[in-house]
Amino acid sequence: MMKLPLAVIGTGALGRHHARILSQMAGVELVAVADTNATAAAAVAAACHTRATSDYRELLHQVRGVVVVVPTFAHREVAADFLAAGVDVLVEKPIATNVAEARELTELARRHNCLLQVGHVERFNPAWTAARPHLGDPRYIRVERVSPFAFRSTDIGVVHDVMIHDIDLVLDLVHAPVADVHAFGTRILGAHEDCVQARLTFSNGSIADLTANRVSPITTRKMQVWSTAGCAHLDFAAREVVHYRPGPLLRFGDGPLERACEPNADIEQLKQDIFGKYIEIDKPAIAGCDQLTDELSAFVNCIETRRPPLVTGEVALNAMVVAGRILEQVAAAPWSAPATCPLPGRRRAG
Repeated sequence: MMKLPLAVIGTGALGRHHARILSQMAGVELVAVADTNATAAAAVAAACHTRATSDYRELLHQVRGVVVVVPTFAHREVAADFLAAGVDVLVEKPIATNVAEARELTELARRHNCLLQVGHVERFNPAWTAARPHLGDPRYIRVERVSPFAFRSTDIGVVHDVMIHDIDLVLDLVHAPVADVHAFGTRILGAHEDCVQARLTFSNGSIADLTANRVSPITTRKMQVWSTAGCAHLDFAAREVVHYRPGPLLRFGDGPLERACEPNADIEQLKQDIFGKYIEIDKPAIAGCDQLTDELSAFVNCIETRRPPLVTGEVALNAMVVAGRILEQVAAAPWSAPATCPLPGRRRAG
């Protein structure tokens, strides 16, 4: 059986991991890696036992699928060239720098009958996959995603770099249009926003509060989902999920408030009984897996079966539309100010 010929375009901090995983994946032939930085490409190629090239266009007719991990400003150029050549594409998030470019890529994929998967890798986080079937009909969602500055993705701000993950997850949970957006943010280190707080209000009344900060002394990636079925706490970093649900005694029997009114009620015992007896606590087992490997395996499976990806170009485009509305609000804030320091120059696509 012939192996599936794939390539990785971009051998930076994330691209090298894509290349490593694909080089070890059964049924896959990593044909080449490409990057304008010939030294970086050569090093990754040697580690992955493949060849390197400084011009990705050499690979347009040599592969069936490609993983695009170049800087965001080059996503449209590189992904479009492969889609136009009839090659299936996995492009890292965000799909492009703006809504117009994202729409162009989705149209190209449709026109050339190609798969377009976007690397919203949190969809493959084991905490998310364990919790997702049990999150019910959300009424309120709170997400916090903060981390120290990574000195990467400096061509985009925190909304497209970090918050886009949670926009995608929230849109997957709430099946209703976004009716209103309120947001504010600030720049700290460069020309783009580094800290943003956003509130999304949906047409069905659901609300989502999103916090993103990429200049934080700590790392936190957590989500709370409140619904009529209870509350779920997800920790994407620790890969933990805790569900809190009303138990049978609270739903069908005498609740703690009724018990508290009884003669000689033991209030201290009732306090201890709230969680466990009246409110059930469930901590589902989380599968040990690597979400980037699962994302790449899903891409390979989609190429072979022609099934649509979990995160299609259209799904990523919807997240970009909401991100654009958030950025409009951030730009309108009265304290928006010029960058405090220049950013390094852009480099050409890998």
